[in-house]
Amino acid sequence: MAIDRFIPEIWAAQLLVALEKSLVFAQAGIVNRDYEGEISEFGDTVRITSISDPTIGTYTPNSTTITPEELNDAQRTLVIDQSKYFAFKVDDVDMRQARGNVMPEAMRRAAYKLRDVVDTYIAGFYTSVPAANDLGTVAVAAATPADFYDDVLVPLKVKLDEANVPTEGRWAVIPPWLHGRALRDDRFVRVDASGTSEALRNGMVGRAAGFDILMSNNVVNSTGDDYEVLAGTDAAISYAEQINKVEAYRPESSFSDAVKGLHLWGSKVIRPEALAGATVSQT
Repeated sequence: MAIDRFIPEIWAAQLLVALEKSLVFAQAGIVNRDYEGEISEFGDTVRITSISDPTIGTYTPNSTTITPEELNDAQRTLVIDQSKYFAFKVDDVDMRQARGNVMPEAMRRAAYKLRDVVDTYIAGFYTSVPAANDLGTVAVAAATPADFYDDVLVPLKVKLDEANVPTEGRWAVIPPWLHGRALRDDRFVRVDASGTSEALRNGMVGRAAGFDILMSNNVVNSTGDDYEVLAGTDAAISYAEQINKVEAYRPESSFSDAVKGLHLWGSKVIRPEALAGATVSQT
């Protein structure tokens, strides 16, 4: 009979770190943080006022009577309405037996998961694309990868051009399978071959048709083989944090180290006309 019952267990010193997807939608360049300072210092709501355009009339010397018009105003509200937290503990005995850096890795994973919630939330803003800027469903077949450039990127560019959206800083976020098909089109310029010295955004994989192309697994899979590709500039979406803190403590009811984190934030589409989108079908 083997005496394997007396062989002690050894915990590996190197933790098996979880694989993580790139977080794209909530980063600078995709969203703006124009109102974050006001929210973090004074309250949980910012009311953003805009005014209507003045009417342009024709002036005839010695004839035209000028009557100034009253301009109308409108308000958009950015509210800190998302409150997320985490809390976990690691027993002192487990901590002693585990040779790896359990607590730092657990804290890093918790912080990542909080950011992933924000990223997924902002990806859902494809529903805010105006009807005039929505291409509808476009098929990009594996046999015709050029369809991505011709039937998705170029029409998205035209939609933004027609909406008077500046050409600087335009981005488009696509799922990995669509990136794979784009790489088979010579008109798609890879970041590593673009010769740029510009600091690259997280998830950025190429440039084409005036867009920085970013790849994310958080692109919404709306149904079946349909994915919601979103494009625009950082003028479209505002994001603000009010509280983002992590605290370590010793619970009274156990011998353990514990950590809790709180994240209060809000995000809103401020200029929907600066967004364009397409439901891209993987066929």
